Amino acid sequence: MSDTMIATETTEPSTHGVKLSDVAAGKVRSLLEQEGRDDLRLRVAVQPGGCSGLIYQLYFDERLLDGDTTVDFDGVEVVVDQMSVPYLDGASIDFEDTIQKQGFTIDNPNASGSCACGDSFH
Repeated sequence: MSDTMIATETTEPSTHGVKLSDVAAGKVRSLLEQEGRDDLRLRVAVQPGGCSGLIYQLYFDERLLDGDTTVDFDGVEVVVDQMSVPYLDGASIDFEDTIQKQGFTIDNPNASGSCACGDSFH
């Protein structure tokens, strides 16, 4: 009697290195509750543009595309497309709510330089 191993492929999406702070995750949950939607994910991507070469995109998306990578942060699913993963590896998303600024911020160790407003990088 011989032992035969059967290889099976899993189709689980791979993960990415983007981090979402607890404060940011709470804000995303709050926004989703306001929208009355539980089928949306937070998509983070980079696209060509801006004065420094690449611009961040942060938006809600109901789709899950081929090559997407996902990580769940306490019920908030963050999705990064395959092309954006190397540009965003190790990046942290936070939410600021101060007198000077309100909004999501991205701290990206891969950015060698950025524009004054922080919306684009290279």
